[in-house]
Amino acid sequence: MTNGNTGLDHYASIRLDRTGQAEAFDAIGDHYDEAFPHKEGQVSAGEWLIGSLQAGARVLDLGCGTGVPTARQLTDAGFEVVGIDLSGGMVELAQEYVPGATFHQLDLADLRPGGPRDLGRFDAVAAFFSLLMLPRAEIPLALLTVRHLLAPGGLFILSMVEADVDDFSIPFLGNTIRVSGYLKEDLRKVIESGGFEIVKESSYTFAPAATDVPPEEQVFLCCRRRD
Repeated sequence: MTNGNTGLDHYASIRLDRTGQAEAFDAIGDHYDEAFPHKEGQVSAGEWLIGSLQAGARVLDLGCGTGVPTARQLTDAGFEVVGIDLSGGMVELAQEYVPGATFHQLDLADLRPGGPRDLGRFDAVAAFFSLLMLPRAEIPLALLTVRHLLAPGGLFILSMVEADVDDFSIPFLGNTIRVSGYLKEDLRKVIESGGFEIVKESSYTFAPAATDVPPEEQVFLCCRRRD
């Protein structure tokens, strides 16, 4: 398995471009939950996590957004929840909506092995529609970081939108964001190559309430860290 120093070398070899990403979600704010009111796949994956963890487990909500539904769902289940998001506006909303959790305005890259922030280790990490905000070249590094954050045998739940795109600009709720995606088989290979066993998979065809966001195929993977 790749060691931490090599991971840092890999991070140093690419340019981390977040231009406009946080600002877009600062502007979107509560409108995100209005545009995506039904999150059955996300809630279902959260239920799988709840049923798989011991009481009091420590969980990281990566790209927590407003904290709804995941941070709230996991906090209500009695877990110690820490959420991070690049958007300060989203972090403020999450602190308001889920006061029982702890939130930080951070980039996942800040938590890389040997990186500038250390939040400790977690029994599970949830990454719903957050990895798709990264260019493909960075996603293996993000998975390295997730694996680093997990305790041995830790659980990882994630979702992506099925699409063969890399750092592609799209209109999104009146703003522009850049997204990446994979076809399902390619996504499986990327996750497994990152050191995870896929335990459960599901997908949903989702039509957002917003008019400028097209219907999408959402893929949810429930995984375990391979040791």
